[in-house]
Amino acid sequence: MGYRRFTDRGGNAWEIRDRSRDEWEFTPVGGNPGTLRRVPAPGYESDPFELSNEELQRMLDAVRPADSQDRRSPFRD
Repeated sequence: MGYRRFTDRGGNAWEIRDRSRDEWEFTPVGGNPGTLRRVPAPGYESDPFELSNEELQRMLDAVRPADSQDRRSPFRD
């Protein structure tokens, strides 16, 4: 099975993988310096190939990279 490739407005390439009905992953490919991003799947469409580039860009803009999410240290007050 192939995955949908998408190039964002910055020229970075992403591969969109539908991991479940509820979550998709944007995986950087081809020299993209970005990090993996998990996004909520749109409720109105289950196939990434059916979405426009504009819709994919909005989904990408709506989430932070997976590595940069706030993780609280158990050792801090």
